[in-house]
Amino acid sequence: MDRLVRMTIDLEALYRDLHRHPELSFQETRTAGVITRHLSELGIEFEEGIGRTGVVAVIRNPSTHSGESGQGPVVWLRADMDALPVPEQTGLDYASTARGIDPAGNDVPVMHACGHDMHVTALLGALERLVATTDEWSGTVVAVFQPAEEYGAGSQAMIADGVLDRFPKPEIVLGQHVTPLPAGTIGVRSGTQMAASDGLTVTLLGRGGHGSRPHSTIDPVVMAAATVMRLQTIVSREVDPRDVAVVTVGSIHAGLKNNIIPAEAKLELSLRYPDDEARARVLDKVERIVRAEAQASGAEEAPVIVTDHTLPPTINDVHATARLVLAFDAAFGDGTVIDPGMFTGSEDVSWFAREAGVPLVFWFWGGVDPVAFAEATAAGTVERDIPTNHSPFFAPVIQPTLGRGVDALVVAAREFLGARAA
Repeated sequence: MDRLVRMTIDLEALYRDLHRHPELSFQETRTAGVITRHLSELGIEFEEGIGRTGVVAVIRNPSTHSGESGQGPVVWLRADMDALPVPEQTGLDYASTARGIDPAGNDVPVMHACGHDMHVTALLGALERLVATTDEWSGTVVAVFQPAEEYGAGSQAMIADGVLDRFPKPEIVLGQHVTPLPAGTIGVRSGTQMAASDGLTVTLLGRGGHGSRPHSTIDPVVMAAATVMRLQTIVSREVDPRDVAVVTVGSIHAGLKNNIIPAEAKLELSLRYPDDEARARVLDKVERIVRAEAQASGAEEAPVIVTDHTLPPTINDVHATARLVLAFDAAFGDGTVIDPGMFTGSEDVSWFAREAGVPLVFWFWGGVDPVAFAEATAAGTVERDIPTNHSPFFAPVIQPTLGRGVDALVVAAREFLGARAA
């Protein structure tokens, strides 16, 4: 680790503030303002409004040793900023009571139920550390504060806005995500770290009518119920048990009154898979079942299937990951880094690396009180007692989570930056 640096940002206070004031995807204006204020105080150049609400900061620290000058390596560090429409139930004194308007115009509760407030805070802390130690490293650090990860749209919005052309192009993209592992632990693996995913909206078209005359209708509620149940057989009966796939129906919307049979029903699906081949197979099965159940129900119109988003698998570069694991082991001690297996959650961070044609390393770091995690593990109650991301009870312990998050980003950045000559 680098020498002890006195921090000017009160990171714990900053984290509590961000947690109290979450914002939905593409609405992160206050969060962006907090970020830019701290960047200004640190003297770091930045641009805001990238991809609508994103912020990009740049630390240029050219190499001048050995009688040569040059920009040196370019390392991108990414943190996402958005929150979720979840009512917080943590009971913390800094719990969110915020509300927001979702894309459908609904007033909803808003919570940082996925830890993006921790991500932002850790990256700001890492930037201050890197600024304070520029005499020890050389190169360029680009910090990407990305909006709308929860929509799977923020990274592509920034790319469409020219982020890869307007700022130094990365030689490697690095990022991290807080998760329910013991605080202090880092989880990373080579190859596929997170699954690919698609979000689908399926509209089943029936024929509406009076609830007392079901024989004169084509009931889309029954059609939807049959479709949901049949979709569950894809993973249980059509996917090799040794393979990974997830088919989740996250929402059903149909009807407004108990004595009216509606004309349509909408299903929202979340699909997960490890690679493109599995994706093609699962999508084909979903479409087959949706269309077959509509036909079995006597639907006069074919269902409409719309893809809302597509996310590629998050694939860690083998060589860069091995190098970073050694750096983490040297900084934090053997046993800190574990292989957490492939996560079936999905991320949009890899679009930056894919579009730039460079390696990616994306890791997880723990946010659970180690004692509480050990007790739940011993009791076999981890799934019940340890809240996961997106839970209304999810709240990382501030320390040592925050400190390890800052340290991990600094270690990772400096591993791929150039070192100053002694």
